[in-house]
Amino acid sequence: MAYYIVLSTLTDEGRKTIKQKPERILEVNKEIESMGVKVVKQYAVLGPYDFVNIVEAPDNETVMKMSVELGSRGSVQLLTLAAIPVDEFIEKLK
Repeated sequence: MAYYIVLSTLTDEGRKTIKQKPERILEVNKEIESMGVKVVKQYAVLGPYDFVNIVEAPDNETVMKMSVELGSRGSVQLLTLAAIPVDEFIEKLK
């Protein structure tokens, strides 16, 4: 399994939804898991992004499908970064 960092920014529509129904965040997490992507950690943050998620998925294609599905809803914009644990990174450099 591979790790990914997903930075998300809510649109006006997304902010409206979260304000009216904050538990929607957990519902979306379940939908993401049904797509084959496991939410490892999730943080609400201040600054240019609203959420930082660490997710695990079998491959880039699975994460791409998740990003397209969520982005097509119009409630969130995503920036997804592939992440390599530092111990694996060091090992691959040897």
